[in-house]
Formats: sequence, structure tokens, C-alpha cells
Amino acid sequence: MSLTEIARPQQHFTLGLLAMDGCILSSLTGPMDILRVAQKLAEVRDPATTLRLQTVLVGARGQATVSGTGGLSIGPVQPPVATPDLLLVPGFMHSSADDLLERLRGYGPEIELLRAMHLRGVPLAGSCCGTFLLAEAGLLDGREATSSWWLHAAFRKRYPRVKVDIERMVVEDGNITTTGASTAVLSYVLQLLARHVDPALAQHTGRMMLIDPDRQSQAPYISLALTERPRHSLSEKAEHFLQKELHRELSIGELAEACGTSERSLLRHFRQHYGNSPLGHIQHLRVERAKALLETTLLSFDEIVEHCGYSDSSSFRKLFKRATSLTPADYRERFRLRAA
Repeated sequence: MSLTEIARPQQHFTLGLLAMDGCILSSLTGPMDILRVAQKLAEVRDPATTLRLQTVLVGARGQATVSGTGGLSIGPVQPPVATPDLLLVPGFMHSSADDLLERLRGYGPEIELLRAMHLRGVPLAGSCCGTFLLAEAGLLDGREATSSWWLHAAFRKRYPRVKVDIERMVVEDGNITTTGASTAVLSYVLQLLARHVDPALAQHTGRMMLIDPDRQSQAPYISLALTERPRHSLSEKAEHFLQKELHRELSIGELAEACGTSERSLLRHFRQHYGNSPLGHIQHLRVERAKALLETTLLSFDEIVEHCGYSDSSSFRKLFKRATSLTPADYRERFRLRAA
């Protein structure tokens, strides 16, 4: 690709970034840097280009700057007067799902601003847990969406009217977009650049910054060990039994008996608290065990299959790829522990 192919004249794009104290600053500065690099690449091609890629911090409180985690501040923050081509909600730091929901209560002005921007027809996007603000504003009801994978249970429970698909990296539904955890927003901004400005410029910018714009799934990164688990005695009994017996074949009736409940009650409980069937959850746990063994051991895949309670390597290979979007060999190559 030559630099003469990069820029298309007469193109303008302004990305608004919601100024939220306590935000993860990379959710703001990452998109800023992408557009700055793209602008510079366009100018290398043509110093007189009329292409203008801009970012603007938009505040709901009349503040001059925004403070991120760690106390760093950036600015200037502008009032929501002008209309950006899109307004992006950043993620914010939290220690747990409960802490996140508590912090949401402090973002009332920002949530009202999102509702106002939506009424004005401004396209909106949420990055990482910033998607919770869009959902809290009621803007995701009836829509498809995604969020940070470890917050799946909390998101589904608080916003049952949202069709959440936690495995997808980016979900666009109408004029509202949601992205997965942290760096997913970088791929999304490159997609915006390709769609609204120039695909060649977006591709070149991604190459310069080592960003892959084609990542489609969070599945390879999901770890059940780090997700929020249901706090319920029945869930604890089920988890304890399954972790102990996962190496062998299990039936739903056996699990129900170990938990001291009926199969019907067990099915109802899993649907309510896990958003899955007991069988589906057992399969997730087996894939998690396989992932851990691929990362940390030199066991063959057939040996790993035995440790995961399967006898058919072929069917488990298909299950693993369906759950992670990678083959076991590809997963091991990408995530295995390496000596420093």
C-alpha cells in the first residue's frame, strides 16, 4: 500500500468522548491517539489535505478537566453544545460488580446527557463497562449488546431487557454500539475510521499501531474463574460437586441429587442465576479446565480430554473451538506460559 492511497479529501469526522471522573484514561486517550496517528498519516501523503479527524471531550457537569484513575487529568472538557459524529462512553475502574453498580449512582448527569444526545440523534457507543451507562439510561432495552466478559452475570441480571451476547467483541444495533473489555474499543475506532473516512487509512493506521481491527470475539479471553459467580447456597453446592467430579461423566440427575434438589428446580436455578443449563455450565467448566491445562502443562490433547471427563477427543475438540473460537493447538500457542 502506498501513502498516496491513504487520504480522501473533503472528509471530516469528530469523535466525542464522554468526560467521566474515575474513567480508565486509555478508553479516552486510545481513541484520541488513533485519530491523531491517522491524521498525521494523511498529512504525510498530502500536507494540504482537507481531512480533519478530531476528538472532543464532552462534559455533563461544566468541568474544565476530567480526572481518571490514579489522579491524572486531561482536558479541555467542552459543554455538550456541538454535535459530534459519535459520542463514546469510556470504561471506569471498579473492584467488583457490586462496586460498579454503586459507582453508577454517581453518574446521574452523564446518564441524562446520554439520553439527551440520543434524542438529538447522535450515535452512541459504550466501551468496556461504559456500556452499563447506556443500559442504565434505558437506551439498550430490546437491543443486542455486549460488555466486559467478567460482568456478564451482573449485566444480565440488572438489564434483563437487553439481549446481551458477551462473546462478541463489538455489537452494533441501530445507532448504538457496545464493545467488550478495554482494548476492544481500539478495534472499533479503526472500524469507524474505515466506514466514515477511508478503509485504506484505517488499515494503515492499524498496522502502524499494531492493532487488529478484525477481532470479532472475546471468547478466547473469557475465564470463568474471574467472572462474578452467583451467591447462593445451591450454586455453591453445585460448584463444589462439579469441581470435584469434573474428570468423569456426570448426569443432571446426579448433580441434582448431590445438591439436594430436583432436576426441575436445578434447571430453573441455573437458568435464573447462570443464564445457562446445567449441561451447558458443565461444558463451560470442562473447557475452562482444558484451557488451564493447555496453558500450563505439556500434556497431549488426548490426555487433557481425559482430565476433562470426555472420552471422545473429536467431539471435545469441536466443543472447545465453539467455546473459544480457537482450536486447542492455536489456543496453546497463543496463551501457554513462557519462560521470561
